[in-house]
Amino acid sequence: MLESATRGQREPKYWALKQHLLDLLETMPPGSPIPTERSLATEFAVSRTTVRQALADLTAEGRLHRVQGKGTFAAEPKLAQRLQLSSYTEDMRAKGREPSSKLLEVEELTAEPELAKLLGIRNGAKVLRMRRLRLADGEPMALETTHLPLGRFRGLRKHVSAGGSLYAVLREHYGVEMDSAEETIETALAGPQEADLLGADVGTPMLLLSRHSFAADGKPVEFVRSIYRGDRYKFVTTLRRP
Repeated sequence: MLESATRGQREPKYWALKQHLLDLLETMPPGSPIPTERSLATEFAVSRTTVRQALADLTAEGRLHRVQGKGTFAAEPKLAQRLQLSSYTEDMRAKGREPSSKLLEVEELTAEPELAKLLGIRNGAKVLRMRRLRLADGEPMALETTHLPLGRFRGLRKHVSAGGSLYAVLREHYGVEMDSAEETIETALAGPQEADLLGADVGTPMLLLSRHSFAADGKPVEFVRSIYRGDRYKFVTTLRRP
């Protein structure tokens, strides 16, 4: 039976089972099936409800992958992405993955005050907004919404509709090289639309990134909000003392 005492208090049974499964996963290659709910419940003398709770936690954390009608398997390692000012296309190719994008929406709209300030344009000026589903080896990884000032990048809609790397388009057609960006990372839960597009369950933990990018001349270029699957992605950076 699982040990259930820690620091003088009773440890929840599902938590103790979860720790055991984490130890088990360290020894299993990705794609290996884990024992059934019934066998886990029997082995550790817990209820099926307790087993399901432990499995749900590990699935949400990206350690398990559940396939309807087939079972639960050890998940592939999360894709570790270094935080740097590079394009999604560059990032995926550096990982040996084949990047692709599905353009979901591209439209022109008038800038509200907050967005106008971020892009360094007047209120009501035209902004190009595009939403793209980002994939790696055909697997949905992120949902990205990008805003750019149209006055600075006339004809951009035609170029982005053709696909490819946005940063490459900006460099080759407008002579713009990205120089710096401020990026924030938050957590969120997948709503119905995000879950459907990213192939996840509603309520799956997501990583919400906001990037405000600037060119070498100091002018703002883009404001981007990206939603990444928290069970498939993690970010890595190097920290140095100021």
